[in-house]
Amino acid sequence: MRRWWSHVWPPFVAVLFFLTVWQLCTSLFHIEQWILPSPADIAKQTADGAGDLWGHVWATVRLTLEGFIIGTVVGLIIALILHMIPFLKSALYPLLILSQNIPTIALAPLLMIWFGFGLLPKLIVITLVCFFPVAVATMGGLKQTDRMMLNYMRMIGASKRQIFTKLELPHALPSIFSGIKIAATYSVMGAVIAEWIGADKGIGYYMMLQKAGYRTDRMFVAIMIIVVLSLLMFGLIALLEKWLVRWKPKQEG
Repeated sequence: MRRWWSHVWPPFVAVLFFLTVWQLCTSLFHIEQWILPSPADIAKQTADGAGDLWGHVWATVRLTLEGFIIGTVVGLIIALILHMIPFLKSALYPLLILSQNIPTIALAPLLMIWFGFGLLPKLIVITLVCFFPVAVATMGGLKQTDRMMLNYMRMIGASKRQIFTKLELPHALPSIFSGIKIAATYSVMGAVIAEWIGADKGIGYYMMLQKAGYRTDRMFVAIMIIVVLSLLMFGLIALLEKWLVRWKPKQEG
Protein backbone atom coordinates (compact mmCIF):
# COMPACT_ATOMS: atom_id res chain seq x y z
CA MET A 1 0.00 0.00 0.00
CA ARG A 2 2.83 2.38 0.83
CA ARG A 3 4.50 1.71 -2.52
CA TRP A 4 1.20 2.22 -4.33
CA TRP A 5 0.61 5.53 -2.55
CA SER A 6 4.13 6.73 -3.38
CA HIS A 7 3.28 6.33 -7.08
CA VAL A 8 -0.21 7.84 -6.83
CA TRP A 9 0.22 10.98 -4.75
CA PRO A 10 2.57 12.97 -7.10
CA PRO A 11 0.18 12.95 -10.11
CA PHE A 12 -2.81 13.40 -7.78
CA VAL A 13 -1.27 16.54 -6.27
CA ALA A 14 -0.33 17.84 -9.73
CA VAL A 15 -3.89 17.39 -11.04
CA LEU A 16 -5.36 18.98 -7.90
CA PHE A 17 -3.00 21.96 -8.26
CA PHE A 18 -3.92 22.37 -11.94
CA LEU A 19 -7.67 22.31 -11.18
CA THR A 20 -7.21 24.84 -8.37
CA VAL A 21 -5.31 27.26 -10.63
CA TRP A 22 -7.95 26.77 -13.32
CA GLN A 23 -10.78 27.55 -10.89
CA LEU A 24 -9.00 30.63 -9.53
CA CYS A 25 -8.23 31.99 -13.00
CA THR A 26 -11.82 31.68 -14.21
CA SER A 27 -13.03 33.44 -11.05
CA LEU A 28 -10.42 36.20 -10.86
CA PHE A 29 -10.46 37.11 -14.54
CA HIS A 30 -14.24 36.66 -14.91
CA ILE A 31 -13.92 34.38 -17.93
CA GLU A 32 -17.25 33.71 -19.60
CA GLN A 33 -18.54 30.19 -19.12
CA TRP A 34 -19.11 29.68 -22.85
CA ILE A 35 -15.40 30.41 -23.45
CA LEU A 36 -13.81 28.47 -20.58
CA PRO A 37 -16.02 26.94 -17.88
CA SER A 38 -14.55 26.41 -14.43
CA PRO A 39 -14.02 22.90 -12.96
CA ALA A 40 -16.97 23.59 -10.65
CA ASP A 41 -19.22 24.36 -13.65
CA ILE A 42 -18.07 21.19 -15.40
CA ALA A 43 -18.70 19.09 -12.29
CA LYS A 44 -22.18 20.61 -11.89
CA GLN A 45 -23.02 19.93 -15.54
CA THR A 46 -21.78 16.35 -15.17
CA ALA A 47 -24.05 15.77 -12.18
CA ASP A 48 -27.06 17.42 -13.84
CA GLY A 49 -26.73 15.51 -17.11
CA ALA A 50 -25.65 12.14 -15.73
CA GLY A 51 -28.90 10.47 -16.73
CA ASP A 52 -28.66 11.54 -20.39
CA LEU A 53 -24.92 10.85 -20.55
CA TRP A 54 -25.10 7.24 -19.48
CA GLY A 55 -26.58 6.03 -22.77
CA HIS A 56 -23.88 7.84 -24.75
CA VAL A 57 -21.09 6.54 -22.50
CA TRP A 58 -22.29 2.95 -22.74
CA ALA A 59 -22.52 3.16 -26.55
CA THR A 60 -18.93 4.41 -26.74
CA VAL A 61 -17.67 1.80 -24.26
CA ARG A 62 -19.27 -1.04 -26.22
CA LEU A 63 -17.88 0.25 -29.53
CA THR A 64 -14.45 0.78 -27.98
CA LEU A 65 -14.24 -2.75 -26.55
CA GLU A 66 -15.38 -4.39 -29.77
CA GLY A 67 -12.96 -2.40 -31.92
CA PHE A 68 -10.10 -2.82 -29.46
CA ILE A 69 -10.46 -6.60 -29.34
CA ILE A 70 -10.61 -6.87 -33.14
CA GLY A 71 -7.69 -4.46 -33.61
CA THR A 72 -5.54 -6.31 -31.06
CA VAL A 73 -6.24 -9.70 -32.62
CA VAL A 74 -5.51 -8.36 -36.12
CA GLY A 75 -2.27 -6.78 -34.90
CA LEU A 76 -1.12 -10.01 -33.24
CA ILE A 77 -1.96 -12.12 -36.29
CA ILE A 78 -0.12 -9.76 -38.64
CA ALA A 79 2.92 -9.67 -36.35
CA LEU A 80 3.09 -13.47 -36.07
CA ILE A 81 2.75 -13.97 -39.83
CA LEU A 82 5.44 -11.41 -40.64
CA HIS A 83 7.71 -12.85 -37.96
CA MET A 84 7.42 -16.37 -39.34
CA ILE A 85 7.78 -15.32 -43.00
CA PRO A 86 10.68 -12.81 -43.28
CA PHE A 87 10.02 -12.23 -46.99
CA LEU A 88 6.51 -10.97 -46.25
CA LYS A 89 7.90 -8.70 -43.54
CA SER A 90 10.29 -7.08 -46.00
CA ALA A 91 7.49 -6.62 -48.52
CA LEU A 92 4.61 -5.54 -46.29
CA TYR A 93 6.21 -3.67 -43.38
CA PRO A 94 6.52 -0.41 -45.38
CA LEU A 95 2.83 -0.69 -46.24
CA LEU A 96 1.99 -0.95 -42.55
CA ILE A 97 3.85 2.30 -41.95
CA LEU A 98 2.10 3.97 -44.88
CA SER A 99 -1.27 2.94 -43.46
CA GLN A 100 -0.58 5.13 -40.43
CA ASN A 101 0.25 8.21 -42.52
CA ILE A 102 -3.36 8.56 -43.65
CA PRO A 103 -5.30 10.67 -41.12
CA THR A 104 -8.15 8.67 -39.61
CA ILE A 105 -10.49 11.65 -39.80
CA ALA A 106 -9.87 11.74 -43.58
CA LEU A 107 -10.34 8.01 -44.09
CA ALA A 108 -13.51 7.68 -42.03
CA PRO A 109 -15.82 9.44 -44.56
CA LEU A 110 -14.64 7.05 -47.30
CA LEU A 111 -15.46 4.08 -45.10
CA MET A 112 -18.93 5.51 -44.51
CA ILE A 113 -19.45 5.83 -48.28
CA TRP A 114 -18.23 2.29 -48.94
CA PHE A 115 -19.85 0.47 -46.04
CA GLY A 116 -22.72 2.72 -44.98
CA PHE A 117 -23.47 4.15 -41.53
CA GLY A 118 -23.69 0.90 -39.60
CA LEU A 119 -21.29 -0.74 -37.18
CA LEU A 120 -18.76 -2.07 -39.71
CA PRO A 121 -17.07 1.23 -40.74
CA LYS A 122 -16.73 2.25 -37.10
CA LEU A 123 -15.03 -1.04 -36.23
CA ILE A 124 -12.70 -0.63 -39.21
CA VAL A 125 -11.69 2.84 -37.99
CA ILE A 126 -10.85 1.55 -34.50
CA THR A 127 -9.04 -1.49 -35.94
CA LEU A 128 -6.86 0.75 -38.11
CA VAL A 129 -5.99 2.81 -35.06
CA CYS A 130 -5.26 -0.15 -32.78
CA PHE A 131 -3.54 -2.81 -34.86
CA PHE A 132 -0.35 -0.89 -35.69
CA PRO A 133 1.11 -0.40 -32.18
CA VAL A 134 0.27 -4.02 -31.32
CA ALA A 135 1.88 -5.35 -34.50
CA VAL A 136 5.04 -3.24 -34.21
CA ALA A 137 5.52 -3.96 -30.49
CA THR A 138 4.98 -7.70 -31.01
CA MET A 139 7.44 -7.91 -33.91
CA GLY A 140 9.98 -5.94 -31.88
CA GLY A 141 9.57 -8.23 -28.88
CA LEU A 142 9.90 -11.39 -30.95
CA LYS A 143 12.98 -10.02 -32.69
CA GLN A 144 14.76 -9.34 -29.39
CA THR A 145 14.70 -12.96 -28.26
CA ASP A 146 17.85 -14.05 -26.43
CA ARG A 147 20.07 -15.40 -29.24
CA MET A 148 22.09 -17.63 -26.92
CA MET A 149 18.96 -19.36 -25.64
CA LEU A 150 17.61 -19.57 -29.19
CA ASN A 151 20.77 -21.30 -30.45
CA TYR A 152 20.74 -23.61 -27.43
CA MET A 153 17.16 -24.73 -28.05
CA ARG A 154 17.93 -25.35 -31.70
CA MET A 155 21.02 -27.33 -30.71
CA ILE A 156 19.06 -29.65 -28.41
CA GLY A 157 16.52 -30.31 -31.15
CA ALA A 158 13.57 -28.12 -30.14
CA SER A 159 10.93 -27.68 -32.84
CA LYS A 160 9.87 -24.28 -34.14
CA ARG A 161 6.65 -24.58 -32.20
CA GLN A 162 8.51 -25.32 -28.97
CA ILE A 163 10.91 -22.44 -29.57
CA PHE A 164 8.01 -20.08 -30.14
CA THR A 165 5.87 -21.15 -27.18
CA LYS A 166 8.70 -21.72 -24.67
CA LEU A 167 11.10 -18.90 -25.58
CA GLU A 168 10.01 -16.30 -28.12
CA LEU A 169 6.47 -15.65 -26.92
CA PRO A 170 7.23 -15.44 -23.17
CA HIS A 171 10.22 -13.20 -23.89
CA ALA A 172 8.07 -10.92 -26.08
CA LEU A 173 5.14 -10.59 -23.64
CA PRO A 174 6.32 -7.30 -22.02
CA SER A 175 6.70 -5.70 -25.47
CA ILE A 176 3.35 -7.10 -26.58
CA PHE A 177 1.59 -5.61 -23.58
CA SER A 178 3.30 -2.26 -24.20
CA GLY A 179 1.71 -2.18 -27.64
CA ILE A 180 -1.65 -3.33 -26.29
CA LYS A 181 -1.64 -0.56 -23.66
CA ILE A 182 -1.04 2.02 -26.38
CA ALA A 183 -3.81 0.49 -28.48
CA ALA A 184 -6.16 0.53 -25.48
CA THR A 185 -5.87 4.30 -25.14
CA TYR A 186 -6.07 4.81 -28.91
CA SER A 187 -9.23 2.72 -29.13
CA VAL A 188 -11.26 5.32 -27.21
CA MET A 189 -10.04 8.04 -29.54
CA GLY A 190 -10.87 5.87 -32.57
CA ALA A 191 -14.40 5.23 -31.28
CA VAL A 192 -15.03 8.96 -30.76
CA ILE A 193 -13.74 9.80 -34.25
CA ALA A 194 -15.97 7.09 -35.74
CA GLU A 195 -18.96 8.57 -33.90
CA TRP A 196 -18.16 12.03 -35.23
CA ILE A 197 -18.63 10.78 -38.78
CA GLY A 198 -21.91 8.98 -38.35
CA ALA A 199 -23.77 7.83 -35.26
CA ASP A 200 -26.96 8.48 -33.36
CA LYS A 201 -25.48 7.77 -29.91
CA GLY A 202 -22.10 7.93 -28.19
CA ILE A 203 -19.70 10.49 -26.74
CA GLY A 204 -18.58 11.58 -30.22
CA TYR A 205 -22.20 12.20 -31.23
CA TYR A 206 -22.80 14.01 -27.93
CA MET A 207 -19.82 16.28 -28.62
CA MET A 208 -21.13 17.20 -32.07
CA LEU A 209 -24.49 18.15 -30.59
CA GLN A 210 -22.90 20.33 -27.90
CA LYS A 211 -20.58 22.00 -30.41
CA ALA A 212 -23.59 23.04 -32.47
CA GLY A 213 -25.13 24.61 -29.35
CA TYR A 214 -21.89 26.28 -28.15
CA ARG A 215 -22.14 24.35 -24.87
CA THR A 216 -18.48 24.49 -23.90
CA ASP A 217 -19.17 23.11 -20.44
CA ARG A 218 -20.69 19.97 -21.90
CA MET A 219 -17.80 19.65 -24.34
CA PHE A 220 -15.45 19.57 -21.36
CA VAL A 221 -17.67 16.94 -19.74
CA ALA A 222 -17.24 14.77 -22.85
CA ILE A 223 -13.47 15.33 -22.83
CA MET A 224 -13.32 14.35 -19.17
CA ILE A 225 -15.24 11.14 -19.90
CA ILE A 226 -12.87 10.29 -22.77
CA VAL A 227 -9.86 10.77 -20.48
CA VAL A 228 -11.39 8.58 -17.77
CA LEU A 229 -12.23 5.82 -20.26
CA SER A 230 -8.69 5.90 -21.67
CA LEU A 231 -7.20 5.65 -18.19
CA LEU A 232 -9.50 2.76 -17.30
CA MET A 233 -8.57 0.87 -20.47
CA PHE A 234 -4.88 1.42 -19.79
CA GLY A 235 -5.26 0.36 -16.15
CA LEU A 236 -7.10 -2.85 -17.01
CA ILE A 237 -4.40 -3.89 -19.48
CA ALA A 238 -1.69 -3.01 -16.95
CA LEU A 239 -3.39 -5.24 -14.35
CA LEU A 240 -3.67 -8.07 -16.88
CA GLU A 241 0.02 -7.69 -17.70
CA LYS A 242 0.95 -7.82 -14.01
CA TRP A 243 -1.06 -11.02 -13.63
CA LEU A 244 0.31 -12.76 -16.73
CA VAL A 245 3.93 -11.56 -16.73
CA ARG A 246 4.70 -12.51 -13.15
CA TRP A 247 8.38 -13.18 -13.80
CA LYS A 248 9.11 -9.63 -14.92
CA PRO A 249 9.21 -7.90 -11.48
CA LYS A 250 11.36 -10.72 -10.04
CA GLN A 251 13.83 -10.40 -12.89
CA GLU A 252 14.03 -6.63 -12.53
CA GLY A 253 14.43 -6.93 -8.75
